[in-house]
Amino acid sequence: MRTRPLKVALLGCGVVGSEVARIMTTHADDLAARIGAPVELAGVAVRRPSKVREGIDPALITTDATALVQRGDIDVVVEVIGGIEPARTLITTAFENGASVVSANKALLAEDGAALHAAAEKYGRDLYYEAAVAGAIPLVRPLRESLAGDKVNRVLGIVNGTTNFILDKMDTSGAGYSEALDEATALGYAEADPTADVEGFDAAAKAAILAGIAFHTRVKIGDVHREGITEVTAADIASARRMGCTVKLLAICERAADGASVTARVHPAMIPLSHPLASVREAYNAVFVEAEAAGQLMFYGPGAGGSPTASAVLGDLVAVCRNKLGESTGPGESAYTRLPVSPMGEVVTRYHISLDVADKPGVLAQVATVFAEQGVSIDTVRQQGKDGEASLVVVTHRAPDAALSGTVEALRKLDTVRGVASIMRVEGE
Repeated sequence: MRTRPLKVALLGCGVVGSEVARIMTTHADDLAARIGAPVELAGVAVRRPSKVREGIDPALITTDATALVQRGDIDVVVEVIGGIEPARTLITTAFENGASVVSANKALLAEDGAALHAAAEKYGRDLYYEAAVAGAIPLVRPLRESLAGDKVNRVLGIVNGTTNFILDKMDTSGAGYSEALDEATALGYAEADPTADVEGFDAAAKAAILAGIAFHTRVKIGDVHREGITEVTAADIASARRMGCTVKLLAICERAADGASVTARVHPAMIPLSHPLASVREAYNAVFVEAEAAGQLMFYGPGAGGSPTASAVLGDLVAVCRNKLGESTGPGESAYTRLPVSPMGEVVTRYHISLDVADKPGVLAQVATVFAEQGVSIDTVRQQGKDGEASLVVVTHRAPDAALSGTVEALRKLDTVRGVASIMRVEGE
């Protein structure tokens, strides 16, 4: 074993960063044995140096992150500060000054991953980011390495623990959205500002990363169709139950049947209770990967939190340090297919549409005519009426999303339709 330690700079020392530092200290001997050399925490960049950080030598604390990554003797930079800047500049500066990078920054990778990969390749460094997608769940490395010889056609999963917790509580306890969000916040699953989670931004960033790796093409967060869960109601959950389904916020990345394009989307969807994703409860994540030779693979586990995310960071740290010792680098960006990302309107989906209608003869015929005119086939219809008012629930067969959206707009114009109570896609069949 080499006795000279590999030096690690840590950018950020919040929930994840502090756990990374703790594991590096308490498991130092094991990490050294697995890597083939000791690792040394050489500096920790923070915004608030006065904060007490148990187990970290105060002499390592600095507010000058730029100076830390420019030192020249740093072997690996671990970036867990998040956001676009200064993280992007710090990472590229680290490459320029001889360090490889381990990052958990999904937002940056989904926005500017191509440029970061190009910088890593230019300077002969590693860029690893297992922790950016699904916490402790090994997902990036299996897609990037284990399935490198296979053809991945679809990635479908729950990649945000906060929204899964909220939807699970709405389903199991009958709570409304606001009540379930309050519980998630009280338990620490939701941030004080939960927008990134509940509006689907977090899941969309992860979907962009997964689609890019799975399909060997460049997908940015702006390419991902995004809908959050703020409009999901207790009535939607109840309707799903009557269909033998539950509601989940899904990230879905697919290769077109002809192989000429890909799609990436995040939105709530009803899935059958028989589907394995339906049983993913609380704040857990699960992802299905469908490949030609391997078939269906499922990855399941905690998708967030200090310890799970730190586990993924440390796994990358070990791999990057091994590469350093071997004077090599791991796999970089693979974007050779250059496949276009199709817009949501071209995606073929199913819809569950709940309408408030007048309870009188001919209403169903009018509604069915609208569907026919838009070229959308109806799978099932359920109607209930009382005292001149009725509800009509229509489940469609698969059709282009644009046709389904056009159908909804046409339905709103009918005099007999009082309102569209809910619209939700149906997946997993």
